[in-house]
Amino acid sequence: MNAVSGRAEPDQKELEDIVAMVLDYARQNDVDQAEVAATHDIGLTATVRLGEVESLEYTNDRGVGITVFKDHRKGSASTSDFNPSALREAVNKACSIAELTAADKYAGLADPETMATDPPDLDLAYNWHLESKAAIRIAVECEDAARAYDKRITNSEGSTIGTSGGVRAYANTHGFLAAYPKTSHSLSCIVIGEQNGSMERDYWYTSARDPASLDSATVVGEKAARRTVERLGARKLQTVNAPVIYAPEMARGFIGHAIRAIAGGAQYRRSSFLLDAMGETIFPDFVCIEERPHMPGGIASAPYDAEGVRTVDRDLVVGGVLQGYLLSSYSARKLGLVTTGNAGGAHNLLVSGNGGDMQSMMKEMGTGLIVHELIGQGVNAVTGDYSRGAVGYWVEGGEIAYPVNEITIAGNLRDLYQRVERIGDDQDLRGGIRCGSVLVSEMKIAGS
Repeated sequence: MNAVSGRAEPDQKELEDIVAMVLDYARQNDVDQAEVAATHDIGLTATVRLGEVESLEYTNDRGVGITVFKDHRKGSASTSDFNPSALREAVNKACSIAELTAADKYAGLADPETMATDPPDLDLAYNWHLESKAAIRIAVECEDAARAYDKRITNSEGSTIGTSGGVRAYANTHGFLAAYPKTSHSLSCIVIGEQNGSMERDYWYTSARDPASLDSATVVGEKAARRTVERLGARKLQTVNAPVIYAPEMARGFIGHAIRAIAGGAQYRRSSFLLDAMGETIFPDFVCIEERPHMPGGIASAPYDAEGVRTVDRDLVVGGVLQGYLLSSYSARKLGLVTTGNAGGAHNLLVSGNGGDMQSMMKEMGTGLIVHELIGQGVNAVTGDYSRGAVGYWVEGGEIAYPVNEITIAGNLRDLYQRVERIGDDQDLRGGIRCGSVLVSEMKIAGS
């Protein structure tokens, strides 16, 4: 896995040998159970601003984490030193910590029968032998395209290119041992525009596991500039209740609040606005959310979860009804359920659409707001109360009338999810939640 030509690369066999060695050390300490995870990541990041190199960073990070269980007591330790003596010391520390912690009857490895057998190759690794000079050249090209797009682009916060590749190995005392490589590559640009004494900024980015799937530097730069120019002349709105469309890159986060609320940890801690909601209608009947962990090359694909549990296709929401939670072995035991293979999170969520593209959704909306950026963290995970600063465009007669800023959109997520009228087919594929534009029939929009 060579992210930078001529550099050392993560060795999958070495990591497999290390996790096996650490497990042997743990067994020598007479623990009941143990698990080990080892990672090695190599990357290169370059940022240019106004045509000059602002930063160039090469990373070569590795580490081992060990968790042991004895008499339902848990101890964990980690180290970045792969020397056998350091690894043995980490095991000893984990065992010492386990002696001091309180017993927890729910603690322990996932059950043996849930372990992944013959994990699939999901095509997650695409090397990019990118030299520093080439990285800088691409970043400059991206920023130059943005700065040349319109004379109103007067400044830049820079263009950044990043490439990384790594290997993760995991093993436990059930006899499970596996490893797989993965890569991640991205290019972004942020520029500032000015008109009549007012300034606006906006951005764009592309990301993929395969560098061949990235948008070109020119496309990223020009889209960042176009989005910035389109925001110039932004106005405030009078406070109003009106329909709201979340652009695809914003819709992902809007749906993501529900996903976090159905995580096992939020459920057993009783800190979720969707508490005990399994079997309830939480979205309109046209909404389905599928989990597809084995999509080749998927951003959130995984052959097994962080505990070695097999990952499987699931339908989380069918006809608007919540089918189940996202559970690790621990949260499942706390809730009296079984693990769903989601230790570490969800894997490729696909949100079905019943609408067309943004243009058709604007026509249907008639008058309302398109949200292109959200500001602040005003979401209460316990109550579902939602209040975010927003930037976007006011729509009249199904067409964009003017850009708007300095507004707040608000409501309660339980209610807002029921008000979803359309989900577009213009999916954003850059994250673990693939969702198109989302039209909400009414929200409180606070302005002047």
